[in-house]
Amino acid sequence: MLREQRRALTTGVIVGLLWSVGKVLVPKLTSLAVDRAILGTGSLLFWSSLIFVTAVIAGVFTAWRRWVAFRESRLTETRLREQLFAHILRLHVAYHDHTQTGQLMSRSSSDLLQIQGFVVMIPITASQLAMVVGVVAILVVQQPMLALIALAPLPFLNVLATRFSRTIHPAVVAVQQEQAQLATVVEESVSGVRVIKGFGAHAVTAARLRKEADDIRAVSLEAARVRSAFLPALDLLPSLGLLAVLAVGGHRVLNGQMTRGQMLEFMQYIGLLIYPLRNLGMTVAFGQRAAAALLRVNEVLSTTPTVQDASQPVALPQNERKGAVDFDHVGFGYHSESPVLRDFDLRIPAGASVAVVGGTGSGKSTLARLLIRFYDVSLGVIRIDGVDVRDLTLAELRREVALVFEDTFLFHDSVAANIAFSRPDAPHDVIEAAARLAGAHDFVLELPEGYGTLLGERGYSLSGGQRQRIALARAIVADPRVLILDDATSAVDPSKEHEIREAMRTVMAGRTTIVIAHRPGTIALADTVVLLDEGRVAATGTHDQLLATNARYRAVLAALAEEDPTGEGEVSR
Repeated sequence: MLREQRRALTTGVIVGLLWSVGKVLVPKLTSLAVDRAILGTGSLLFWSSLIFVTAVIAGVFTAWRRWVAFRESRLTETRLREQLFAHILRLHVAYHDHTQTGQLMSRSSSDLLQIQGFVVMIPITASQLAMVVGVVAILVVQQPMLALIALAPLPFLNVLATRFSRTIHPAVVAVQQEQAQLATVVEESVSGVRVIKGFGAHAVTAARLRKEADDIRAVSLEAARVRSAFLPALDLLPSLGLLAVLAVGGHRVLNGQMTRGQMLEFMQYIGLLIYPLRNLGMTVAFGQRAAAALLRVNEVLSTTPTVQDASQPVALPQNERKGAVDFDHVGFGYHSESPVLRDFDLRIPAGASVAVVGGTGSGKSTLARLLIRFYDVSLGVIRIDGVDVRDLTLAELRREVALVFEDTFLFHDSVAANIAFSRPDAPHDVIEAAARLAGAHDFVLELPEGYGTLLGERGYSLSGGQRQRIALARAIVADPRVLILDDATSAVDPSKEHEIREAMRTVMAGRTTIVIAHRPGTIALADTVVLLDEGRVAATGTHDQLLATNARYRAVLAALAEEDPTGEGEVSR
């Protein structure tokens, strides 16, 4: 990342070097001004003006250096945040299943701020270091004895700073980890506020937050204890050198071994050293926080997506949109020791509709996730129009296969923007036509601003059925070859379900559709029903045929009917 900004940061360092030259010149000019004014050999006004001009130039370089440093640090933060966010979106779904949202939020916010602060310090620290080297060289050349006295604390300062760095690092990492954990709890509490209120679990949630806050306090106190033990010593050591210089240098002035101007010059140079040395501990601590933050960010960036585009992708045939789907001896398990699908074989002709029925945990939803490549199969092949889905780019695959989830997610945006999510440039008539097909148009018009109504977070201002109809409309706008409805009508009001079924019948006509459902009315929309049992196809046929001939099918529907809170899942002919 910093390689892209090498030129700008180099400019900042050069400006910082010019600043350090100006800062180093001021004490020398002050010494000459004092000594020549006392001897009466020079104009005090001239030297004062020269010192003023030099100080102003140094101030200009100071402002320029800071501007370059902060500009590049913000650019680094922005680019790194974009890179991190893009990588998070590319990561496979399994990664998100096992990674806390708060951890990712922490890395995208507080950790990047730590890195940004470190980048600010690069030109500033480089210029201060150059100044320190220059000042030390001048002191050694002009007053070797006094320089030795002034610099005597440096070895102790170095040892102390090294120990401080080693001690503070694990404490800083622990603080950042606990902050990420707290972010997770806060995010879950805000997102799940309805569940919390519904179960009256305010005390439980408050206890979780209190525990995480107490954990942060504990690790923060440990980090503060380390800083309290080291920072005062790091601050004191440079001052001890200054006191020794005052004592010895004052004695030499009285004995005529130094002029007043030389003593003033030496003390000014020592003053230039004190600030960087005094802040050495803070610089080290800041560097440790940045290093810990960079480590956490790199943990994400170094994670390789297990689901990626093929090295030589193949395109689907475009001359005629078909949508034939073929599950060829597919095997898969979220854990290798617990397979969900075993030698699963299913062929869906182009334009056909298939309802997949099975008990809880039978792998119905897994089929949808494999087809859209949220996960890759462990065994076998999945093809669309004869092309292995792994040979397609993810962008093309997910453009041609649309999935309507049971758990509908709507964004904090307008109704129209949510419907046109996959096609932001879709004209309004396309959006409205999709809403009509999904049975959403009428209630959308009743909203305060119609299609322009801004939905609240996750669309909770709408009912569950309304959210699902918006999601259906979103899939219709995408106009995919293959449409997957994963219990997409489960939250629809039974009184409205008939209307949506009729709308879906129109949407499904001529389009390859996989319906994952448990309500007989929705299952009956499909041309063929597939009974999934123990990860395999147990039976196929129409809904009525399976009801009449297959006891296992009747048992599965009966079990699903008991789970249906609406009571609409009754087994019926």
